[in-house]
Amino acid sequence: MALPWALAVLSLLPVLDAQSPACPNFSVPITNASLDQISGKWFYIASAYRVPEYKKVSSVIHAAFFYFTPNHVEDRIHLRKYMSMPTQCTYYSTNLRVNRENGTLTRHENGTDHFGHLLLPKDPKTFMLAFFPEDKQNMGLAFFADKPEVTPEQMGEFYDYLMCMGMDKSEVLYGDEKKNLCLPLEKQHEEERRKEKEKSETGSVLD
Repeated sequence: MALPWALAVLSLLPVLDAQSPACPNFSVPITNASLDQISGKWFYIASAYRVPEYKKVSSVIHAAFFYFTPNHVEDRIHLRKYMSMPTQCTYYSTNLRVNRENGTLTRHENGTDHFGHLLLPKDPKTFMLAFFPEDKQNMGLAFFADKPEVTPEQMGEFYDYLMCMGMDKSEVLYGDEKKNLCLPLEKQHEEERRKEKEKSETGSVLD
């Protein structure tokens, strides 16, 4: 009886491996190349949070996009973020601290530091932030891409990371670009920056 049982177990191994992807290293050091890779405009695709505060905020965000502008020297990332709530667009800008050695980005808000582990999947057009990955009660994972729509392969990477952490697809909340209310405000800001740049360049010429 032992041989048939052993063969049955061995036949299941490939299936088990497919359902339990290898966990990423949550503390990969951040390099200048890492910062260059996440520089630019990104769209919020999906997230799953178990921290009540994070889950509550993400539940009212219908769509979001943001700009990362890294500063290699100061280990800072200037963040400009646009979030579409049910009836309005919310915008804010701040600086994130880059913790190179442990691979995290830190946002300071209301006296509290919020840490996110930077995860760079195989596809350079996406990245993720993991929160409290070792804490089953409070873990979270957020997924971003350089376009508001992602491919099944890109979404699959997110689900693989999610399953590895021990979370379920039923916990995921998704962004919806069709509900993006922030395009007029983004356009206004771009026009203001363009005028400011022209003014600055004109002043330099006159000097």
